[in-house]
Amino acid sequence: MSLVQEHIFELEAMKSYPKELFFSGNLELLKKTKISIVGSRKPSAYSRSLTHQLSSALSKNDICIISGGAMGIDAIAHKGAGVSSTVSVLPCGINIKYPAINKNLLNDIEKEGLLLSQFKDDFRATPWSFVVRNELVVALGDVLVVAEAELNSGSMRSIEFALKMNKEIYVFAHRVGQSCATNALLQSGKAKAIYDIDEFVAKFSKTQVDVLNVVDDFTDFCKTNPTYDEALKKYPTKIFEAELSGEIIIENGRVLSNL
Repeated sequence: MSLVQEHIFELEAMKSYPKELFFSGNLELLKKTKISIVGSRKPSAYSRSLTHQLSSALSKNDICIISGGAMGIDAIAHKGAGVSSTVSVLPCGINIKYPAINKNLLNDIEKEGLLLSQFKDDFRATPWSFVVRNELVVALGDVLVVAEAELNSGSMRSIEFALKMNKEIYVFAHRVGQSCATNALLQSGKAKAIYDIDEFVAKFSKTQVDVLNVVDDFTDFCKTNPTYDEALKKYPTKIFEAELSGEIIIENGRVLSNL
C-alpha cells in the first residue's frame, strides 16, 4: 500500500520529500515518539548487549524504534524493542525480505509492527538504495543513536544525514581503538554519550522512569565483589561510568566498591 497522500511531517527534514512511500503494517506507530538506531553489521558483544537493553527499555516506555532491518545492530534493535514496537525501513520492495537471514524477523514486523520503503514491490536492493533507506531511517527518528561504527562504514552516511537535519546524535561510550567513528563524534562534540540507559530513556519517555532503584541495585551488586565479566554483562554502561568516577575499582579481575 502507498502513503503518497498521507503527509508525514518528520520527512520534511529530508533533502527531497519522498514521491512515494510504501507500507505494510501498523501506521499508528508513526504517531509515537520515535528513536532511530543504527550501527555495525558485525558489532561487539558490548554493543550488542547495550543495543538490546536500550531498545527494550525504550519500547517498555512506549517509544518506537526505527531501524533498517539489516544484520547486526539493526536486527538487535528491532528484536530488543519487540516486533510490535518497531519500524523497519527497507532498501528494496516490501515483498522482498532483505537480507534473507532476517526474513522471519521482517515477516513478524510486517504482521505486528511496520515496514516502510520508498521502492515498489519487486525492486531489489542496490548500493544507492541503501543510502536512500538510511536517510529515511534518520528522518523518522526524533534523534539518532549510533551504537557502534567505524570510519568509512555505512553508518557514516546516516551520521551525515543526521548532521544535515540538525538531529541530535547519541552514541555508546567505547574504549580507545573501538568504534572509531563514534569516538570521533564524541571528541568533536557532534554527539553525546549514553552513560546511563535509564536516564536516556527518561529524556524521551512520557512516563517516569525509576532510575533510583536501578542505581541502588548496581551499588548493592558491586558490594558483592563480582568478577569484572559478571559486572560488565549485567551493567555494561554503569560499570564504565562507575570506574571513571571512582565509585568502584577493579583489582585482580574483581569489582571492589568504594561506596
